[in-house]
Amino acid sequence: MFRARVTPADRAGVRKFLTRFKGVDLEVALEATTGWWFVVEELDRVGAEAHLADVVQTSGLKGRGKRPKTDWADARHLRELLLIGRLPESWIAPAHLLDLRARVRCRHTLVQQRTEWQQRMQAVLFHHGAPHSRGLLTLANRERVAALKLPDAAGEQLTIAPEMIDAIDVQLVPFDLSLRAYARRQTGCRTLIEEIYGVGELTAVTILAELGDTRRFQNSRDAFAPRGWTSPSTNLTSTARVGTSPARARPRCAGRCMKPRNAPGSRPAPTARTTCKPQSGSAVTAPVSPWPASCSSAATSASRTLKEVSV
Repeated sequence: MFRARVTPADRAGVRKFLTRFKGVDLEVALEATTGWWFVVEELDRVGAEAHLADVVQTSGLKGRGKRPKTDWADARHLRELLLIGRLPESWIAPAHLLDLRARVRCRHTLVQQRTEWQQRMQAVLFHHGAPHSRGLLTLANRERVAALKLPDAAGEQLTIAPEMIDAIDVQLVPFDLSLRAYARRQTGCRTLIEEIYGVGELTAVTILAELGDTRRFQNSRDAFAPRGWTSPSTNLTSTARVGTSPARARPRCAGRCMKPRNAPGSRPAPTARTTCKPQSGSAVTAPVSPWPASCSSAATSASRTLKEVSV
């Protein structure tokens, strides 16, 4: 058995280490943690087959017994799972999709930081007893905040926050323009926008970047599970609390009920009571279903649309 530690753990060090394996039938298992992409690229360079292990599922296969977590133990665990064919693998996305995913997540980080600065402004104003108001970034509210008599520390924060928000807005403009343009020319994004109600250009790009090639999923539940999401087709009683009997459990939709667009020439789903005439001739009123009629159809539509999306 041969063991070695790659030092320094950068691209040049990994390339030098893998030179000895060029032309050898080699399979390598590595965890899907930060830095895995350049290792996979170097493995492809020498003709090795890379297996990207899911961190959570791989750790769960160790069992409940407490074991010391070391680099040697983790490497041995990955090797054993690979040899017996039980390694829970993650999908290795192509380079262009990884770049798109990085851009989408960078934009998401900028939006989060923008929201945090707005919340900081609200917290400072509330801490000093200023009246609450929405839309602090409008010109009128900025002038009102600037006219408040607050301590120097509070005034400093209220001066920095709008400047940081304006700087983030400057960075978000090219992001939004390029991602929207990508969504308009990409087939999968156009399919999502046209088939699923409420999905816009930025949302479609995010779905494509995170899910990638959806043809590897058998159904919508397989697409939602790896991300920790809840599929819209989940059983309605699956959100009941532990100990509640199914008969008394209040049915709730575990996912977001997405209302599909009506097809041309089709009638919209009824939202009021409908009447039906029985055989006896008297009209009776049918009870209204407490759950939207579009919930189950939306799950079917979403599942069908995901299968049509391609990278």
